[in-house]
Amino acid sequence: MGGGGMAALKAAVVAMGLLIIAGVTVIVVTLIHRMATPGATTAIAATLDEPAGTHIAGVATASDRLAVQLQGGGPDRVVVLDLRTGRVMARTGLAR
Repeated sequence: MGGGGMAALKAAVVAMGLLIIAGVTVIVVTLIHRMATPGATTAIAATLDEPAGTHIAGVATASDRLAVQLQGGGPDRVVVLDLRTGRVMARTGLAR
């Protein structure tokens, strides 16, 4: 390898080193930001197509799911939503 090839190799190594440092810095800053705001979540929009007179009687979360207990507008029921997408995953009626 001649003198020109060695200079190009050194420049490439320095450039890659700087990219690694920049990438690690972005990761560390992102982690610090997320740890500083643990309650910050992304809001989702979900529309439940339920009959008039329906009201929410209770809510429970489990992992990435939200269970909503509904009363009125028909038999009592539970609707399970995916918190990532806002989509209804399941519906079940409750026996009295």
